[in-house]
Amino acid sequence: MATGAGSKSVEPEASSSGNRCCGVSAGAVGGEKVLVTDLDGTLLGGSDADRLRLRNALTRHPEVTVVFATGRGLDSVREVLRDPLVPQPRWIIADVGASVVDGADLTPVATLQARLRAGWPGAAVVRAALRRFPALTYQEGVAQDGRCSFLLPPTGLTRELLDAVVALGCSWQYSADTYFDVLPAPADKGHALVALAADRGWSMGRVLVAGDSGNDRSMFGRGAHGVIVGNAESALLAAVPPAQAAHRPELPGAAGILAALRELGWVEADYPLVVGYHRAPVTWTPDGWRTPSSPNGILPTLNSVFTGDLRAVWAAGVVIEPGDFARLDDHDTGLPLAFLPLTSGEWHEYFHRACKEALWPVLMSQPHRLHFDPTAWTAYREVNTRFADHIGLRAAPGATVWLHDYNLWLVPGRLRETHPDLRVGLFHHTPFPEPEVFATLPPAAEIRDSLGALDWAGFHTQVFAGRFLASLTDLARPPAVGVHPLGIDRAAIEELARSRPPERRKTDGPVVLSVERLDYIKAPVQKVDAIADLLVRRPELRGALRFRLVCPPPEPGITAYDDTRQVLERRIDEVNRAWAAGDWQPIEYFPRFLSFPEVIDHYLAADVFWVTSLQDGMNLTAKEFIAAQAAVRGCGVLVLSRHAGVAGQLAPAAVLTEPNSPADLAETLYRALRLPPAQRRQRLSRLSDLLGQHSPAEWAAEIIAAIQAARSRRGDRAA
Repeated sequence: MATGAGSKSVEPEASSSGNRCCGVSAGAVGGEKVLVTDLDGTLLGGSDADRLRLRNALTRHPEVTVVFATGRGLDSVREVLRDPLVPQPRWIIADVGASVVDGADLTPVATLQARLRAGWPGAAVVRAALRRFPALTYQEGVAQDGRCSFLLPPTGLTRELLDAVVALGCSWQYSADTYFDVLPAPADKGHALVALAADRGWSMGRVLVAGDSGNDRSMFGRGAHGVIVGNAESALLAAVPPAQAAHRPELPGAAGILAALRELGWVEADYPLVVGYHRAPVTWTPDGWRTPSSPNGILPTLNSVFTGDLRAVWAAGVVIEPGDFARLDDHDTGLPLAFLPLTSGEWHEYFHRACKEALWPVLMSQPHRLHFDPTAWTAYREVNTRFADHIGLRAAPGATVWLHDYNLWLVPGRLRETHPDLRVGLFHHTPFPEPEVFATLPPAAEIRDSLGALDWAGFHTQVFAGRFLASLTDLARPPAVGVHPLGIDRAAIEELARSRPPERRKTDGPVVLSVERLDYIKAPVQKVDAIADLLVRRPELRGALRFRLVCPPPEPGITAYDDTRQVLERRIDEVNRAWAAGDWQPIEYFPRFLSFPEVIDHYLAADVFWVTSLQDGMNLTAKEFIAAQAAVRGCGVLVLSRHAGVAGQLAPAAVLTEPNSPADLAETLYRALRLPPAQRRQRLSRLSDLLGQHSPAEWAAEIIAAIQAARSRRGDRAA
């Protein structure tokens, strides 16, 4: 490796005293960061997997501006840009520094290029003057502009040749013991970089230069961070002092660049586990980030999973308009969240219409409620495609992807196309319908194809798992299935229950409690009707019975839920007006989110906890009620729908009800209210035993292992 130029010094400028920087501190300050990288042997070096990982990392960090600094001419760079593994450059330094090009439209940056080519005599003059050196072979057919590129063996690098170049007023560079470039005197990659940085207002302290060969030498020592990749020429390593290239990974090419970016803290590591759920544990509001108030469900479960030392990222959708995208990293949750931003319009079509009006009724075995709109389904498909690509950008090669629920049904198929090396599993927190009900979905075939790309599918009950497999009987290799009922953080609930003031449990009469989100599938209107029926047929309950319905409102914009809320509130008003006496009314309605301590107080005050779901994947409130009551030696009774997933675990000690039968709904509740204290305590003790101590963290570990084992048993489907 050697360089030379007319009468000026060609050694790079001395590095600033703050040039060397290791660890994450270099990337801690906000603002633009710039990666300036050679192509052949550097950005294009290493395996395809390494190049893909680097491209993905740069894609998910658009604040890192990419600049190519190459010996290639522009026409040759155009060919490189067709490579799907190559990140798109914002700027291109080509022709060993003689050309500067706008990467957006591939047009020259005329003012910079003119300065770099000052004094260039032209290719014809250079070639004519050097024709007398037989060791030089001009590279015909090689794209070049503003320079002349020759092949030259080391023995041909003579003083006479170099003096001839200087006499032309030019500079030269020699690399890889092969390539001899004659350049305009002001031109090399380093000078082009300095000129571009000055033009763009970049601080060199926020630039990382990457190279592997002799013509990259001029980029080092200009105040930038430097990485010399593992497959570099030994001469470059020897010529560049450590202070000018602190990063010297053994990894070749793209892998070496990625290692340096990570050391600087400019990009995060790929993850061996990506958890995909369509919602995040925080929502964006005009007042900033807010935590959802729901005390139970998937979000708290995933929160607890991520509180350990799990090396994973949570890919989640968030409704946020483009003008607020800059706030995506300000959530301050401490959780590794990778947001997929969706506008309110996209969310409405995807979630309100496709998920809740088409998929949800079928999952709940209510196909008569199905409303399918092709436009909404197109939005669902597009969001799932974006979600899959979002996950793929963050997944390490061979990573495990754990998806949650029907909202991401088309993600497995997309991932199998784009990342066949990934281990993909999906856990259904909902019920799964009978095959003939599933088939009522117009896109059932499309969904089946995607679900068939799974390695593993999980369910709360064997019944749901069986229905799933029965719906995929036409697949040659259906996914493995597992049954893993979700538990609760029992220890935390028990501790909270014991800490609550006992006086909050006192009531003047029997209390029946339901805690549920507002959804027609929870049968809230049927419960109100059953209370009215009991008051007619059981006069002794008048003036005493209190039905507390904690029922937070649905997300605005879901038509079926809005209709349910209107009917529910009308019926509550009718029943209360018909039966109210003095300060007593039969139904106490809480149409708002309560804090979890408040919910615990209601659990402890209840004589009966009433779960009447027409369908339910699990129902964690039933488990929370048992844990809270058992913690204080209570004697609450659980009345449980036969169609709740949790019935498979708790049926032996619960009072089972059939919510589709108005008569059974009322009579079963009355029977529970009449149980003697001894039987109530006996049932609760048995429920406590059945509940066990299986925590969400244990549940998650089992599922992750099951997904990984399923791929291992089935072999590498990508092969």
